[in-house]
Amino acid sequence: MSRRAGGEYRYRPAWWLPGAHAQTLWAKFARPAHRLLLTTECLRTPDGDGLEIHSVPASADVPRVLLLHGLEGSVRSHYVGGILAQSQERGWGGSLVVFRGCGAADNVARRFYHSGETSDLAFAFATLSARWPETRWLLVGVSLGANVLLKWLGECGDAVDRRIMAAAAISAPFDLEAGARKISRGFARVYDRNFLRSLRRKALAKLSRYPDLFDRARLARARTVFEFDDAVTGPVHGFADARDYYDRSSALRYLSKVRVRTLLLSSVDDPFLPAEVLTRVRTVAAENSALNVEFHPHGGHVGFVGGAPWRPSYYAESRVFEFFDEAMEEKAAGGYD
Repeated sequence: MSRRAGGEYRYRPAWWLPGAHAQTLWAKFARPAHRLLLTTECLRTPDGDGLEIHSVPASADVPRVLLLHGLEGSVRSHYVGGILAQSQERGWGGSLVVFRGCGAADNVARRFYHSGETSDLAFAFATLSARWPETRWLLVGVSLGANVLLKWLGECGDAVDRRIMAAAAISAPFDLEAGARKISRGFARVYDRNFLRSLRRKALAKLSRYPDLFDRARLARARTVFEFDDAVTGPVHGFADARDYYDRSSALRYLSKVRVRTLLLSSVDDPFLPAEVLTRVRTVAAENSALNVEFHPHGGHVGFVGGAPWRPSYYAESRVFEFFDEAMEEKAAGGYD
């Protein structure tokens, strides 16, 4: 599925999944679920909401992965099972932070989660790392979760917790407006409409609790995620509009300040993001030695399926853990700080 040549990793896309959409949809709909031994708890946030945490139990002396899911994801998302299964197989710990409203816990505060909201990640990490103060942490964000992770690491800058050994961002959107525009065109509208249905349902439930939170008529007129963010996400969270939200929340503007060794794993044919955005990411990453760019020509959005139809493999997860091994070895040898 992959090999290392000339210092670079190579991913071989599954020949039986031609095109970015096939990669994206197979990984989401056809992948069998993993059998995981998870514990579940609810962290009570300072504003009275609950953050679900699903964890692979482990002792305090092994590394622990902290995982953030994508837009409208959950513990049932295919990549969540894959990443936590890798942790379980290695004997590592692993914890998924479920964003507000994406699990069984009620979202009762006057806000939702969004692509630039990092206070819940900061709260979850502070709470969990206090339980295991000697644990080495490895952070993974997928899609929206990757944007949140990169933004938070950039906000932390030089003050980042030294127990964080490395991080990985899979299929990060980087430029939120460019991504929102991309999925509103062509076949990608299938994804846009699916997200919009779920977001609209949650927004209406929130409006029944807080009738003054946003304009119901504007929500009713929204036909794309961009228009939803313009009507709901932006106003609810203190932004002027969708563009202001996207501009202030996009990970691209925070990458230069990231100080943790971080893998940026994306595909050029990602149907959620224009390819030119990755060119801009490369330019920023060239000036920051903490960022390790790995952009493959193919792989779709959180796809990266390889192997044969009767034995598919999932490159992103295996590559992330290889990267974590390399980063920890380098840290132990004093080669990167």
